[in-house]
Amino acid sequence: MFPTRRAALRSIAAAGLAGRASAGTALPPVRAITRGPRFHWFGYYDKQQFDATGRYALGMEVGFEHRSPKPDDVIRVGMVDTADGDRWTELGTSRAWNWQQGCMLQWLPGSRSEAIWNDREDDAFVSRILDVRTGKRRTLPAPIYALSPDGRWAVYPDFRRLNDMRPGYGYAGIPDPNRERRIPEDAGIWRMDLETGARKLILSFADAARIPYAGGDWSDAMHWFNHLLIAPDGARFILLHRWRGKREGRSFATRMFTANREGKELYVLDPHGRTSHFIWRDPQTVLAWAWHPSAGDKFYLFHDRSEKVEVVGRDVMTVNGHCTYLPGNRWIVNDTYPDEQRLQHVYLYEVATGGRIPLGSFHSPTEYTGEWRCDTHPRSSPDGRWVCIDSPHGGNGRQMYLIDIGGIVAG
Repeated sequence: MFPTRRAALRSIAAAGLAGRASAGTALPPVRAITRGPRFHWFGYYDKQQFDATGRYALGMEVGFEHRSPKPDDVIRVGMVDTADGDRWTELGTSRAWNWQQGCMLQWLPGSRSEAIWNDREDDAFVSRILDVRTGKRRTLPAPIYALSPDGRWAVYPDFRRLNDMRPGYGYAGIPDPNRERRIPEDAGIWRMDLETGARKLILSFADAARIPYAGGDWSDAMHWFNHLLIAPDGARFILLHRWRGKREGRSFATRMFTANREGKELYVLDPHGRTSHFIWRDPQTVLAWAWHPSAGDKFYLFHDRSEKVEVVGRDVMTVNGHCTYLPGNRWIVNDTYPDEQRLQHVYLYEVATGGRIPLGSFHSPTEYTGEWRCDTHPRSSPDGRWVCIDSPHGGNGRQMYLIDIGGIVAG
């Protein structure tokens, strides 16, 4: 079935009609791997949900939806054994979480059995590391956001400030000491050694603001950082510098920077103010949804420390989504926000042919909106055979679903 569909799609793509390929095509198998009455999700698309074997999928469990987390709301952290009846094993709890990214739960690179997530102890955010085989636990004195490929260090932003400036991405429970300061010098992005817990402020809000912005005046704006991601070789990382003032109103403006692991050698990769979701393709190249004067709102390949940009999926990846390259970079898995029918579309984009293969359209009820929306955030297994999504389409609230794409991407 799948080879025939791929051949048909290539013919359509060659005719310039790849964007219509969803009509009449069979969809791959989808199954729920979590169930009610409690609600389950994983969160962001750029975290490693599956262990190295592809068998165990991490997730979070909560007993309510449709409101902001309060400081005393506790979620359960666990993993699903996809080879044993989707059995859920609880691993721990967290009081540092949000609806979009959970508690930054993910597998620790370089380890076959350690998971890491954020938590709160009194007036401090911390991170927990658990060996799921031995049960050995340890606590680090700060939270994490993005992990280095070797699992030895992490970077993290000011989650206190994020909770004020972008609800759904920060953590409740600890007030921002710089709440009245627009551009603090003593906060921003920190790096932490994952063995010793030693941490250092490597880039302040003031450091970023000292680099001029040609797009307008931000003298009255509040500044923050979000969406950090370390390159596949660990040499550099991405950060989004965001601000909101009178000009932005309830929205915000964005610059995408890259920096080295010390927070130095800053480069404004996208200066135009509207960067959204992104992923590293390789250590020199970033795929991102952004506005660029060459073609407007599109997915672009940005070449680090240069002005070279290329449009990707011009006629088939036409709306913003959570983009990830599958292993080998032959495929991009992506999604959409709800359309007029409240359907979220998950699909594959074949880089070589420019073709789009639908994986499913999942209904999101109207109550899933704003801060507590449930984006699908597609994540792949290490071998690229499985895609896992979060979705409320099954009528049991947000749950995790596994899509078998092995027959599509094989060969």
